[in-house]
Amino acid sequence: MGIVRKILRNKAAVFCCLVLLVIIILGIFAPVFAPRDPAEMDVASRFLAPSWEYPLGTDHLGRCVLSRLIFGIRTSVLMVMAALIITVVIGTILGFITGFFGGLADQIIMRLCDVILSFPGEVMTLAIIGLLGTGMFNILLASVMLKWAWYARVIRTVVMKYTTMNYIYFSKAIGNKSIAIFLRHIVPVAFPEIMIISSSSLCSMILTVTGLSFLGLGIQPPAPEWGMMLNEAKDVMLSRPSLMLPPGLAVMIVSAASGFFSDALRDALDTKHENRREKKLFLTQRRKQNELIGS
Repeated sequence: MGIVRKILRNKAAVFCCLVLLVIIILGIFAPVFAPRDPAEMDVASRFLAPSWEYPLGTDHLGRCVLSRLIFGIRTSVLMVMAALIITVVIGTILGFITGFFGGLADQIIMRLCDVILSFPGEVMTLAIIGLLGTGMFNILLASVMLKWAWYARVIRTVVMKYTTMNYIYFSKAIGNKSIAIFLRHIVPVAFPEIMIISSSSLCSMILTVTGLSFLGLGIQPPAPEWGMMLNEAKDVMLSRPSLMLPPGLAVMIVSAASGFFSDALRDALDTKHENRREKKLFLTQRRKQNELIGS
């Protein structure tokens, strides 16, 4: 509850959390909130200005921009979140195994991580997409295949930091089993850091997937997706620049909200970061007091 209170005290964090929650709800219940079928075409109604019938206007095929924007949440945000959760779960399990138990499993998994991380992520992503073909599923699969190694290595470092604590040695000395020590002492203290690491990756993952879709490697028409909407709008960017605003602003808002919320989550969960902030604030106030006394 203390963590929740810290987050609630941060007005920016509460606002960003509400923004993300609204976007997630819109994506889940897209058929309810979208005014029209996102794939419905009406060439006679293309490039219409915003109106009551089409709140954000229509695109080059007469499709409702607002409906496509709402349905695009499912591919641009919800599917990315699902892929991120899968990646974090795989990296967490392997990081816990290698960091706490070590042994042969640690050597094999870490050498595999070294091989995967030795290649540039963007190049490997393009190579995997080239082998598997275009599509949102293949982009997310490539992301999971490459990013789990980074999470496994980082989480392994976090776990190893706590396994060298004195209370872990004392727990072993009094005869507690390794699995009991792991569940009782390692998982609770490592979990906050895992939350910070994973939440900070959502923004970059959304931008990566949207960028690949903008290049035409993601979901294919007529299914809606924000990156593809930007790709379609760029062809009429000079004559109809307003078509780029809805998907561009949507990407910016989600990325900014996830980034600010990640910072707030770090402030709430990372005690070292909070102590540094309090110390910096104390020194600033002390300096101002000395300036007042000196004057």
